[in-house]
Amino acid sequence: MDKKTLPMWELEGAARERGCTLICGCDEAGAGPLAGPVYAGAVILPWALELPYLNDSKQVTPKRRDLLFDQVKEQAVAWAVAFVSPEEIDATDILSARIKAMQLAIDRLAPVPDYALIDGNRDKGKHFAITTPHETVVKGDGRSASIAAASILAKVSRDRYMEEMAEKYPEYCFDRHKGYGTKLHYQMLDRYGPSPIHRLTFLKKWEALRRG
Repeated sequence: MDKKTLPMWELEGAARERGCTLICGCDEAGAGPLAGPVYAGAVILPWALELPYLNDSKQVTPKRRDLLFDQVKEQAVAWAVAFVSPEEIDATDILSARIKAMQLAIDRLAPVPDYALIDGNRDKGKHFAITTPHETVVKGDGRSASIAAASILAKVSRDRYMEEMAEKYPEYCFDRHKGYGTKLHYQMLDRYGPSPIHRLTFLKKWEALRRG
């Protein structure tokens, strides 16, 4: 099979045919949780690199994500991770924070990409926009090797941060739910109230329920 027709390389191949030479994939992790930053990864892979089990990070087991995390960092032409804090998420909005994190990650790549494949269907929010030449790709983490690699970096980096926060704030059990709105997480919120890493704008529903 011609390398250009490998399913996970079709989007990169199309960009190469248009004259792009350094193509990065970009994805974020942690848009939905009640606590912690939103993370983004950006990756330029060697052309047509094949990594076993590379896929949308949500479709890969934690053990394989950890393995892929190391493989991507070792084999990428360039990689970067960036995040936007809970405080900035509260001060702006989650879409703007997601977009900012992705552009920050792209900006940290060296060499500098001339084109970006962005997961999702949004490339700007109220406060920030993707400024690198790019295209958005719906469900891109399952369609593009570069985006899938970026999703692995973002997901593993964020999960590891939340595991560190579990040691700092053990009462919230962040290692078990990674900040998502699980039953256990809401129980801990009821018992202890918000921590310093909670997104206060994401707790409005919980606060309304507490008020009855």
